[in-house]
Amino acid sequence: MSLARRKFLQLLGLLGAPTVFLLVFFFGPLLIMLVYSFLTPGLYGGVDWIFSHLNYGRILGWADTRYEKFDPVYIAIFLRSLRLAALTVLASLLVCYPAAFWISRMRPGLRDFAIFLVTLPFFVSLIVRLFAWVLILRPTGFLNQGLMGLGLTDAPIEFLYTDFAVILGMTYVFIPFMFLPLYGSIEKLDMAQIEASSDLGATRLQTFRKVILPATMPGIVGGSVITFIPALGNFIVPSVLGGAKVLMIGNLIEQQFLSARNWPFGSALAMLVMTAVLVLLIAQFRLAGREERS
Repeated sequence: MSLARRKFLQLLGLLGAPTVFLLVFFFGPLLIMLVYSFLTPGLYGGVDWIFSHLNYGRILGWADTRYEKFDPVYIAIFLRSLRLAALTVLASLLVCYPAAFWISRMRPGLRDFAIFLVTLPFFVSLIVRLFAWVLILRPTGFLNQGLMGLGLTDAPIEFLYTDFAVILGMTYVFIPFMFLPLYGSIEKLDMAQIEASSDLGATRLQTFRKVILPATMPGIVGGSVITFIPALGNFIVPSVLGGAKVLMIGNLIEQQFLSARNWPFGSALAMLVMTAVLVLLIAQFRLAGREERS
């Protein structure tokens, strides 16, 4: 047996099991949802094996007006989800970028402890953490009591069940997703380049724009994508902190599968989210390839 063939068989042995696992448990469910999205909902749940395009017609506007009408509410919910996910990315970036700089300049022992604190929320149940935010944001919660105690407001402010509460909750949940890629890029910064920029007369803003920002852009892009994707389909945070007032696409998919038992329509909504995620990933890969070529 030749050396090349032996290496090929070794590689096949190493990658064979993970590849089969992904095909069965990742692409398999996606294929099932794709097929279901073109079927007719059953009378008592499930599906009838009759082809129908009306599931996408309800969302995108080519519904058969005899049986189904286009309702712009679904597009509005999807656009709201995109907006809230984008604002979550922006808020996470504003919090994590200076924090990553600060932590990267600590001495090693303290730096490791600070990174551990960033990832510490992963060790606590998400539901417990979200209900802690309910106690903080509700009309009789700590935040309103503090504002009224300081005389900044005379009546409780409606923080809970608003877009603000959902963005705040998702930012809190996804901070580690943004922080770790940013920290990896910032830690690799060449301080000599920053000092040289300062010696050549550049202002702090010019140094940041010309030196620091391009060097940390891979971390910004990576962290933004990793944060945006789960934020777009999240349904737990909007359910707890948004209630019925802030409905996102993840909540709508959950309702279609569990409450309405309209699996084909829920599958069509899920495929819409997957398409948006796929477009985002393709854009990221093209941007990364363009940066490597330059």
